[in-house]
Amino acid sequence: MLKEHEKLSLIIPAYNEEEAIEETVIKTNNELRRLNIGYEIIVVNDGSKDRTAEILKKFDFIKVVNNPYNLGYGASLKRGIKSASGDWIMIIDSDGTYPIEETDRLLKDVGDYDMVVGKRRTDVDHFGRRPAKWILKKIASFVSGHQIPDLNSGMRIFRKKIALEFFHLFPKGFSFTSTITLACFARDYTVKYTDINYFKRKGKSGIRPKHFFDFIALIFKLFFYFKPLKALTPACLIIFLLGLAKLIRDYILEGHIGILAALLIIFSIQLFFMALVSEVIIKSGPSR
Repeated sequence: MLKEHEKLSLIIPAYNEEEAIEETVIKTNNELRRLNIGYEIIVVNDGSKDRTAEILKKFDFIKVVNNPYNLGYGASLKRGIKSASGDWIMIIDSDGTYPIEETDRLLKDVGDYDMVVGKRRTDVDHFGRRPAKWILKKIASFVSGHQIPDLNSGMRIFRKKIALEFFHLFPKGFSFTSTITLACFARDYTVKYTDINYFKRKGKSGIRPKHFFDFIALIFKLFFYFKPLKALTPACLIIFLLGLAKLIRDYILEGHIGILAALLIIFSIQLFFMALVSEVIIKSGPSR
């Protein structure tokens, strides 16, 4: 739970959410007020073209950050984090999919863990998206070395200092949640998953099929960034074995070692030591 002197900054990114934003803001404020904690609500209007900005003007108890045009989900969260004054950051979508009334279930583990994530009990996504989400979870779990039950949950609470540490890694699009999840596991921050309900959204989703490949590219980018030795060792071994096989073949059939065999072996060794040095640099980075 939050300590007495700590404050929660709840950030809601919103893009063309006129159907749900008013209800979301009111329910969020009522819930946080009920919990009797120090808090602020920040809504980032991401260049909405509907009535979202007009609706937000009704509320004097929220801080509104207006993007001049659509910057993206991740970019909006980054702007919200920059303007936040709390020790802890909570994010929630504005489309009515996440149960703000279950915030207390996440808060009870805050402090004992560095990030608490709402694991969605039900999947209301279109049937065609489920195989893609399953593949992403499996790849992310392999890359991180941890079982990740919900990679993209948009309801979570984390220390602000963690967000600032990884700030340069956060993309402007939908991959903010995936990035902070993998980054926390890579740097050995503690993560807790708590079951929450999940509802059908109000309005239209901004997720498109092309984002699946963006997520995969991001996962492997973070893999090479945080775990270069683990990522490159298999490639080093394959190249070395190819070079060794070519060396043996050349020596047996031609009586000498060919240039290609030597290049493959040398390159594999160089690549391995580059990965090793990168790993040492990463491990010796700024301490928490």
